[in-house]
Amino acid sequence: MSLQDSDDLEKFLRNVDQIDELVKELNSSDVSCQEKALAKADQFITSLEQGEPCKTKINKTVINRHPSSENGALNTQYESSQNPANFLRTLEKDAEERSQRRKMKEEKANALREQGNEAFTQGDYETAVRFYTEGLEHLRDMQALYTNRAQAFIKLKRYKEAISDCEWALRCNEKCIKAYIHMGKSHLALKDFPQSRLCYRKILEIDPQRETMAKAYLKQVDLEEKVALQEKAALEELQAGTEEAMAVPELLKKLDTPSEINLYYCGGLELLSQAIKDCTGQTLFRLNNGFSIINGNNIVRSCLSQNSVDPCAVELCMSVLKLWRAVCSGNEQNQQLLMECPVTRQHMVQMLASPVSEIQRESLELLSLFSQTKHGRTVLIDNLNLCQMAENLMSCVCRDTSSASALTVLKNLAAENKFKIQSRKLTAVFAIPLEHQLSNIMTADHKILASVISFIGSMALDDVINKKLAGREEFWTCSLQAMEQCVACECRSVLYPLLGLMINLASHPFQVVQEHAVLASSRCLDLLSDSSGGIITRAAGLLSVLLPISSDATQEVVRNGIVKKLLKILKVGGEMSSRYSIKALTVCTASIPQACEELVMLDKRLHTLRKLLGGIDELVVGNAALCMAHCLEVNGAASGLLGTDCVPLLLRHAAGDAKRAAVRQNAATTLGKLCKKEPRHMVKLRELHGLEILHSCVRLITEC
Repeated sequence: MSLQDSDDLEKFLRNVDQIDELVKELNSSDVSCQEKALAKADQFITSLEQGEPCKTKINKTVINRHPSSENGALNTQYESSQNPANFLRTLEKDAEERSQRRKMKEEKANALREQGNEAFTQGDYETAVRFYTEGLEHLRDMQALYTNRAQAFIKLKRYKEAISDCEWALRCNEKCIKAYIHMGKSHLALKDFPQSRLCYRKILEIDPQRETMAKAYLKQVDLEEKVALQEKAALEELQAGTEEAMAVPELLKKLDTPSEINLYYCGGLELLSQAIKDCTGQTLFRLNNGFSIINGNNIVRSCLSQNSVDPCAVELCMSVLKLWRAVCSGNEQNQQLLMECPVTRQHMVQMLASPVSEIQRESLELLSLFSQTKHGRTVLIDNLNLCQMAENLMSCVCRDTSSASALTVLKNLAAENKFKIQSRKLTAVFAIPLEHQLSNIMTADHKILASVISFIGSMALDDVINKKLAGREEFWTCSLQAMEQCVACECRSVLYPLLGLMINLASHPFQVVQEHAVLASSRCLDLLSDSSGGIITRAAGLLSVLLPISSDATQEVVRNGIVKKLLKILKVGGEMSSRYSIKALTVCTASIPQACEELVMLDKRLHTLRKLLGGIDELVVGNAALCMAHCLEVNGAASGLLGTDCVPLLLRHAAGDAKRAAVRQNAATTLGKLCKKEPRHMVKLRELHGLEILHSCVRLITEC
């Protein structure tokens, strides 16, 4: 094409773009927009008529020397099309026809996509590919068809074709997350680890909220690359013919013989466990089909199921468990493969309940090995029967010989939200053993009981489990009984975690909590005089959640001298003890005049409350201001604050220094009440320009 022809083509394409814009504006629902478009159309047609003629010098038009009536009709049509309105109507009609054809293609493509999805769901990936391909023949720019076909290609292990489809999907939408996911999986399957990482990192760039998912994929890439390097090193050592490397495949070959006696397999497994000394041995075990050889042995399976009557069956079962520990220690890939074996999934949990203590102990040791890492915990949660495992582990807890190992596994698993979520239906499984031990606290192992409480506390971080535990009558009855007995036997190793769990659960205003609030508060009141600062803090904490939900409990503790004890704690100080104590004191002064009178009498000029107002902990400051407001109802309390730093302290918090709105509100309310009760405080307020600040604060509070 010559330069002149190219210029004419570019000019023509620009005209087409202008016409397309005019059609869109004419189709607008805005009348003014349509009128402007008509005016533009007139100008456009005029410019076409008056514009520079085509630069192409060769005229290839052929004269029709035999015109027909049809040509006459065409000429008439051409002339009529020169009318601007007719011209635009023709363009509009053409655009509408194109839109209709597009819609029909989309309907056909979507129908084929649905058929492909159905075939994919049924596992017929070849048919799914065929349907997706037919859909693309109707609509070449349908992103979902490319990503769906890529997913089917991955199932068929046609990874290069999957990558190609993902690239086409990204041409349709450069931010297609699914395309990057499938492309990352395909590159990973092809051992192209750098490209796989690039795909998953691109997901983070496009959508940072998918960080958890992207990091999981990136971790999988790291694991696969690590495995590839391990296998390469192991094969190189095997090819070198070293004695240690040759030992593993040779032993596996000898073990891959059926119908030998139990002692034969016991000896072979012991030798194999000794031969696997490092990662190379673990990798060679995997590469030489070790999992299938061991789990495929009928005699071994019979021993693992504990159905064998052979006197050596127990020894063989323990040999297998010791081998699994040697094979899986620090090896994530082997851990995954072991727990994916049907034989392991079937028998692993059952062996926790074995009547043979040695088998139970070895099973716990193996599970403990898995539970020490996040990957291992995930493998256990994804592959084992959690309900049965939890029951058997809690049963182990009640047995003196294995309770420590079982608790280690449980506490490690409790670190995973997935475990807590899947255990929501198992609340009773965990609660009943705890309640049993609390009821028999004098004979229970206090160290184990403290660990059980700690584990239950971790599980109670899940809101559903928390509510279910909080609603158990048995828990509160046993806990209150245990509180009394712990004080008698000075068993603080149990009392401290128990109080923490009770604080956590008492935050729910359930009827069962309210029914036990009076007795629980009385027990806590006694503990406020304990010699342990930790016990005192947690007793105050439990009071701070019980008193707001029980007026009877509040009256009881005020009558028995709680104000004096809380005031003593506040004078000593301490972050958590101050938070809990001032909250409990504020609840008491809010509803019981006796508490206010006692506080004013014991704390001259409310020195302790003013000291708390000068602190930086806004939870303490806010409650201290509110507590002071309650105390101002006592005759002479406001006058007693004349000449103190009360006004500037309250004004500083009311002026907006505090981040919490409640703190500003409490400070402003107390300041207003102080000036009302004792007008002489207004002098100081005016000196500090406090009236303007107070008015602003009142407006802010009103708006909130």
